Amino acid sequence: MSIGNAPDGNSPEDDRPSLPEDDRTPDDRLAADRPSIGRALRDARVAANLTVEEVSNSTRVRVPIVHAIEEDDFSRCGGDVYARGHVRTLARAVGLDPAALVEQYDAEHGGRPAPTPAAPMFEAERIRPERRRPNWTAAMVAALVAVVGFVGFTLFGQDDSGNSRNVAEAPAAVKSPTQAPKPAPSKPAPAPTESAIAAVPQDKVTVKLTAIDDKSWISAKARDGKLLFDGLLMKGDSKTFQDDERLDLILGNAGAIELFVNGKKVEDEFAPGQVERLSYTKGDPQVG
Repeated sequence: MSIGNAPDGNSPEDDRPSLPEDDRTPDDRLAADRPSIGRALRDARVAANLTVEEVSNSTRVRVPIVHAIEEDDFSRCGGDVYARGHVRTLARAVGLDPAALVEQYDAEHGGRPAPTPAAPMFEAERIRPERRRPNWTAAMVAALVAVVGFVGFTLFGQDDSGNSRNVAEAPAAVKSPTQAPKPAPSKPAPAPTESAIAAVPQDKVTVKLTAIDDKSWISAKARDGKLLFDGLLMKGDSKTFQDDERLDLILGNAGAIELFVNGKKVEDEFAPGQVERLSYTKGDPQVG
């Protein structure tokens, strides 16, 4: 015997009793009432009259990732650590409370992730430094200088032997010790100043990193993937990198780093222990 649908067209499963409204906990009602993270970010962006491209330019979060987060798709962020960082950055850009949205993300994705040391996290990205090849150009230049010097010395010696008689007949000029010219004092090299960073070449991208509050592991690559630096930047130390097109950076403790790009200080507020992946070109930093 078969069971037909109910007279009103609903299936038998529709007749099951639903959970009464009063049986829900306050947390259940709060979670059901508040919008999703992506919806909250999108509504705040629209209310602030900002486009996705403007938010991307001001936060350095790529446009496809901004679109994905606004659709509550965090798979393109590369993990919970980066997703939490993107949520915090986007919330700050559109005027929302970053702590509340990060707390909501943790509640929906299994809690706050355990801290992981920055250096082991990016161990796979370390590239063995290339073996330095012999500099044949420098060797050829040195050999050429030696040949020119030898020829010049030979010609000078012949000229001295031909004029030795005239020199012997001329009265020798005697100089008193007091007449000896004093060597000009050498001027110390000027100390580099903060204004020097402003005179960076306009046809290149220049990045200066300074560890001001604590040490930080950093990695810097050129546009062609060549590793420029990979290691710890101790407190008080600075590193400057330059490329014709683009520089890619990874900061293991971004909150400890003071960052200058093309002579301009980057005002992004990075939290201590926060891991940041950054890319800069000749036109950066741009105003969102």
